[in-house]
Amino acid sequence: MAIIRLPSFISSVTQFHKLHSVPKGHLAVYVGETDKKKRYVVPIAYLNHPSFQDLLHKAEEEFGFQHSMGGLTIPCNEDAFFHVTSRLNNAL
Repeated sequence: MAIIRLPSFISSVTQFHKLHSVPKGHLAVYVGETDKKKRYVVPIAYLNHPSFQDLLHKAEEEFGFQHSMGGLTIPCNEDAFFHVTSRLNNAL
């Protein structure tokens, strides 16, 4: 399992949040496999969960941490994202 470089990730997210307001303790992510990505706000606690980290690894492989959307972009379909986040909602 690869390790996510959290300092560069956090820096990128911090810059994004200065531009777009999100509730404290949350982060915004863009989800989708096409040019039309949707923005979602998720709890920061998700970052520690292995299934969410799998999504982050996909994002790192495809985009690094310089995303064209200005925030974290997760390259998966929305159904897969909902599946992971709904399990996390029930687990946390």
